[in-house]
Amino acid sequence: MFLRTALLVLRKDFTIEVKSREILYTTLLFALSCVLVFSIAFVKEGEPLEDAAAGILWIAIEFAGTLALGRTFERERYGETLRALLLAPAPRTAIYVGKMLGIVVLLGVCELLLVPLVALLFRSPLFAEPVLLVALLLTGTIGFAVVGSLFAAMLVRARTRDVMLPILLYPMTVPLMIAGVRGTVALTQTPADPTSAIMWIGLLACMDTVFLVLALWTFEPVMTE
Repeated sequence: MFLRTALLVLRKDFTIEVKSREILYTTLLFALSCVLVFSIAFVKEGEPLEDAAAGILWIAIEFAGTLALGRTFERERYGETLRALLLAPAPRTAIYVGKMLGIVVLLGVCELLLVPLVALLFRSPLFAEPVLLVALLLTGTIGFAVVGSLFAAMLVRARTRDVMLPILLYPMTVPLMIAGVRGTVALTQTPADPTSAIMWIGLLACMDTVFLVLALWTFEPVMTE
Protein backbone atom coordinates (compact mmCIF):
# COMPACT_ATOMS: atom_id res chain seq x y z
CA MET A 1 0.00 0.00 0.00
CA PHE A 2 2.81 2.39 0.89
CA LEU A 3 4.77 1.86 -2.33
CA ARG A 4 1.63 1.86 -4.47
CA THR A 5 0.49 5.19 -3.01
CA ALA A 6 3.91 6.78 -3.49
CA LEU A 7 4.04 5.65 -7.12
CA LEU A 8 0.51 6.92 -7.75
CA VAL A 9 1.44 10.37 -6.43
CA LEU A 10 4.57 10.33 -8.59
CA ARG A 11 2.52 9.25 -11.60
CA LYS A 12 0.01 12.05 -11.00
CA ASP A 13 2.75 14.71 -10.86
CA PHE A 14 4.49 13.25 -13.89
CA THR A 15 1.29 13.19 -15.95
CA ILE A 16 0.44 16.79 -15.09
CA GLU A 17 3.95 17.95 -15.90
CA VAL A 18 4.04 16.11 -19.22
CA LYS A 19 0.89 17.96 -20.27
CA SER A 20 1.83 21.44 -19.01
CA ARG A 21 5.67 21.37 -18.84
CA GLU A 22 5.34 24.50 -16.73
CA ILE A 23 7.72 23.60 -13.91
CA LEU A 24 10.20 21.79 -16.16
CA TYR A 25 10.65 24.69 -18.58
CA THR A 26 10.83 27.26 -15.78
CA THR A 27 13.38 25.24 -13.82
CA LEU A 28 15.53 24.50 -16.86
CA LEU A 29 15.56 28.13 -17.99
CA PHE A 30 16.50 29.33 -14.53
CA ALA A 31 19.29 26.76 -14.11
CA LEU A 32 20.76 27.41 -17.55
CA SER A 33 20.64 31.16 -16.94
CA CYS A 34 22.58 30.71 -13.69
CA VAL A 35 25.30 28.71 -15.44
CA LEU A 36 25.60 31.21 -18.31
CA VAL A 37 25.84 34.19 -15.95
CA PHE A 38 28.50 32.49 -13.83
CA SER A 39 30.45 31.50 -16.94
CA ILE A 40 30.64 35.17 -17.96
CA ALA A 41 31.91 36.11 -14.50
CA PHE A 42 34.40 33.28 -13.90
CA VAL A 43 35.83 32.56 -17.35
CA LYS A 44 38.50 35.08 -18.31
CA GLU A 45 40.12 34.96 -21.75
CA GLY A 46 38.90 31.41 -22.22
CA GLU A 47 40.39 30.18 -18.92
CA PRO A 48 37.96 29.34 -16.10
CA LEU A 49 38.84 29.68 -12.43
CA GLU A 50 40.17 26.51 -10.86
CA ASP A 51 37.44 24.25 -9.41
CA ALA A 52 34.76 26.78 -10.36
CA ALA A 53 32.80 24.19 -12.36
CA ALA A 54 32.01 22.07 -9.31
CA GLY A 55 30.66 24.99 -7.31
CA ILE A 56 28.64 26.41 -10.21
CA LEU A 57 27.06 23.02 -10.95
CA TRP A 58 25.79 22.52 -7.41
CA ILE A 59 24.66 26.13 -7.01
CA ALA A 60 22.59 25.81 -10.19
CA ILE A 61 21.07 22.54 -8.94
CA GLU A 62 20.15 24.06 -5.58
CA PHE A 63 18.64 27.23 -7.03
CA ALA A 64 16.68 25.27 -9.65
CA GLY A 65 15.51 22.83 -7.00
CA THR A 66 14.23 25.63 -4.78
CA LEU A 67 12.20 27.03 -7.66
CA ALA A 68 10.79 23.59 -8.50
CA LEU A 69 9.81 22.93 -4.89
CA GLY A 70 7.90 26.17 -4.60
CA ARG A 71 6.03 25.72 -7.87
CA THR A 72 5.18 22.06 -7.24
CA PHE A 73 3.49 22.60 -3.89
CA GLU A 74 1.91 25.89 -4.96
CA ARG A 75 0.09 24.00 -7.72
CA GLU A 76 -1.22 21.54 -5.15
CA ARG A 77 -2.51 24.40 -2.99
CA TYR A 78 -4.42 26.10 -5.81
CA GLY A 79 -6.31 22.96 -6.70
CA GLU A 80 -6.80 21.85 -3.07
CA THR A 81 -5.11 18.65 -4.21
CA LEU A 82 -2.93 18.39 -1.12
CA ARG A 83 -5.98 18.49 1.16
CA ALA A 84 -7.60 15.71 -0.90
CA LEU A 85 -4.43 13.61 -0.69
CA LEU A 86 -4.26 14.02 3.08
CA LEU A 87 -7.91 12.99 3.42
CA ALA A 88 -7.41 9.89 1.30
CA PRO A 89 -7.24 6.50 3.11
CA ALA A 90 -3.54 6.13 2.43
CA PRO A 91 -0.32 6.50 4.46
CA ARG A 92 0.58 10.18 4.59
CA THR A 93 4.26 9.39 4.55
CA ALA A 94 3.71 7.68 1.19
CA ILE A 95 2.33 10.96 -0.15
CA TYR A 96 5.51 12.67 0.99
CA VAL A 97 7.71 10.03 -0.66
CA GLY A 98 5.79 10.38 -3.92
CA LYS A 99 6.23 14.15 -3.96
CA MET A 100 9.90 13.80 -3.08
CA LEU A 101 10.51 11.32 -5.90
CA GLY A 102 8.87 13.74 -8.32
CA ILE A 103 11.40 16.42 -7.35
CA VAL A 104 14.26 13.95 -7.77
CA VAL A 105 13.09 13.05 -11.30
CA LEU A 106 12.65 16.71 -12.24
CA LEU A 107 16.13 17.67 -11.00
CA GLY A 108 17.58 14.61 -12.72
CA VAL A 109 16.25 15.88 -16.06
CA CYS A 110 17.78 19.29 -15.36
CA GLU A 111 21.12 17.71 -14.52
CA LEU A 112 21.17 15.91 -17.87
CA LEU A 113 21.51 19.34 -19.49
CA LEU A 114 23.46 21.14 -16.75
CA VAL A 115 26.38 18.72 -16.55
CA PRO A 116 27.34 18.85 -20.28
CA LEU A 117 26.85 22.63 -20.32
CA VAL A 118 29.10 23.16 -17.29
CA ALA A 119 31.69 20.77 -18.72
CA LEU A 120 31.69 22.72 -22.00
CA LEU A 121 31.73 26.26 -20.64
CA PHE A 122 34.25 25.63 -17.87
CA ARG A 123 36.39 23.05 -19.73
CA SER A 124 35.93 20.63 -16.85
CA PRO A 125 36.48 16.85 -17.15
CA LEU A 126 33.19 16.01 -15.49
CA PHE A 127 32.87 12.80 -17.52
CA ALA A 128 36.23 11.37 -16.46
CA GLU A 129 34.50 9.14 -13.88
CA PRO A 130 30.88 8.93 -15.09
CA VAL A 131 29.70 6.24 -12.68
CA LEU A 132 30.99 8.11 -9.62
CA LEU A 133 29.59 11.38 -10.95
CA VAL A 134 26.13 9.83 -11.33
CA ALA A 135 26.33 8.40 -7.80
CA LEU A 136 27.41 11.78 -6.43
CA LEU A 137 24.62 13.67 -8.19
CA LEU A 138 22.03 11.07 -7.21
CA THR A 139 22.87 11.07 -3.50
CA GLY A 140 23.11 14.87 -3.40
CA THR A 141 19.83 15.34 -5.27
CA ILE A 142 17.98 12.86 -3.07
CA GLY A 143 19.18 14.63 0.08
CA PHE A 144 18.11 18.01 -1.25
CA ALA A 145 14.70 16.68 -2.30
CA VAL A 146 14.13 14.98 1.06
CA VAL A 147 14.71 18.18 3.04
CA GLY A 148 13.11 20.49 0.49
CA SER A 149 9.91 18.50 0.11
CA LEU A 150 9.34 18.53 3.86
CA PHE A 151 9.84 22.29 4.18
CA ALA A 152 7.80 23.05 1.05
CA ALA A 153 4.89 20.98 2.35
CA MET A 154 5.16 22.60 5.77
CA LEU A 155 5.02 26.11 4.28
CA VAL A 156 2.33 25.46 1.66
CA ARG A 157 -0.29 27.42 3.62
CA ALA A 158 2.05 30.25 4.68
CA ARG A 159 1.72 33.62 2.95
CA THR A 160 5.48 34.18 3.11
CA ARG A 161 6.36 30.71 1.79
CA ASP A 162 8.46 32.08 -1.10
CA VAL A 163 10.69 33.92 1.39
CA MET A 164 10.69 31.33 4.17
CA LEU A 165 11.54 28.32 1.99
CA PRO A 166 15.10 29.43 1.09
CA ILE A 167 15.67 30.70 4.65
CA LEU A 168 14.85 27.27 6.10
CA LEU A 169 16.21 25.15 3.27
CA TYR A 170 19.66 26.54 2.56
CA PRO A 171 21.16 26.22 6.08
CA MET A 172 19.98 22.61 6.26
CA THR A 173 21.39 21.69 2.85
CA VAL A 174 24.78 23.39 3.26
CA PRO A 175 26.44 20.09 4.35
CA LEU A 176 24.99 18.38 1.28
CA MET A 177 26.30 21.10 -1.01
CA ILE A 178 29.76 21.04 0.57
CA ALA A 179 30.00 17.27 0.18
CA GLY A 180 28.73 17.49 -3.40
CA VAL A 181 31.22 20.20 -4.36
CA ARG A 182 34.19 18.48 -2.71
CA GLY A 183 33.28 15.17 -4.32
CA THR A 184 32.97 16.81 -7.74
CA VAL A 185 36.32 18.57 -7.29
CA ALA A 186 37.91 15.20 -6.47
CA LEU A 187 36.57 13.79 -9.74
CA THR A 188 37.61 16.74 -11.92
CA GLN A 189 41.09 17.38 -10.59
CA THR A 190 44.15 16.09 -12.42
CA PRO A 191 44.64 13.26 -11.71
CA ALA A 192 41.19 12.30 -10.46
CA ASP A 193 40.84 11.06 -6.87
CA PRO A 194 38.13 8.34 -6.91
CA THR A 195 38.87 7.31 -3.30
CA SER A 196 38.07 10.77 -1.99
CA ALA A 197 34.97 10.97 -4.18
CA ILE A 198 33.70 7.62 -2.83
CA MET A 199 34.19 8.94 0.69
CA TRP A 200 32.05 12.01 -0.08
CA ILE A 201 29.39 9.80 -1.73
CA GLY A 202 29.26 7.66 1.42
CA LEU A 203 28.89 10.78 3.54
CA LEU A 204 26.04 12.00 1.33
CA ALA A 205 24.33 8.60 1.59
CA CYS A 206 24.55 8.76 5.40
CA MET A 207 23.06 12.27 5.45
CA ASP A 208 20.30 11.16 3.08
CA THR A 209 19.38 8.33 5.44
CA VAL A 210 19.28 10.58 8.50
CA PHE A 211 17.24 13.27 6.71
CA LEU A 212 14.80 10.73 5.29
CA VAL A 213 14.15 9.10 8.67
CA LEU A 214 13.56 12.50 10.30
CA ALA A 215 11.30 13.63 7.43
CA LEU A 216 9.15 10.49 7.55
CA TRP A 217 8.86 10.86 11.30
CA THR A 218 7.82 14.53 11.23
CA PHE A 219 5.76 14.79 8.02
CA GLU A 220 2.42 13.56 9.39
CA PRO A 221 2.47 15.69 12.59
CA VAL A 222 3.52 18.76 10.61
CA MET A 223 0.76 18.35 8.03
CA THR A 224 -1.87 17.48 10.65
CA GLU A 225 -1.18 20.64 12.63
